[in-house]
Amino acid sequence: MGRRASREIAMKLLYQLEIQKDSKEEQVNNTLEQYDLNDNDREYILDIVKGVFDHKEEIDRAIEKYSKGWKLSRISKVDLAILRLAVYEICYREDIPFTVSINEAVELAKNYSGEESGSFINGILGKVAKLKLLPVDGNENDG
Repeated sequence: MGRRASREIAMKLLYQLEIQKDSKEEQVNNTLEQYDLNDNDREYILDIVKGVFDHKEEIDRAIEKYSKGWKLSRISKVDLAILRLAVYEICYREDIPFTVSINEAVELAKNYSGEESGSFINGILGKVAKLKLLPVDGNENDG
């Protein structure tokens, strides 16, 4: 399948999990069954979903901090899924260059979100990547 397609499935799954309150495990399994995935694709998607949920508090704190005045509730659910996926990749996946994560997130935004979303997402992820660490207490220099 390929990483780009797997990333798209992971983003859709994160979006679905955000809006549907059914069993997370059931939703993940049902989604994975819909695609012809090899072991690497399946492993990547599961890592993204699990990783985002395991680090959701830190990821959301970073998104909120760098979105300059935007509360998470104001960010569209699609943009939030894209941002969470990309922030997870930037901060927790050493095997993916941050430039790839940012570029792929911008492409996902262009395909699935509003006109302004690409630049909004690019701006937030650029700040996260610049520091390459998650803010713990909000006292870090924004560079």
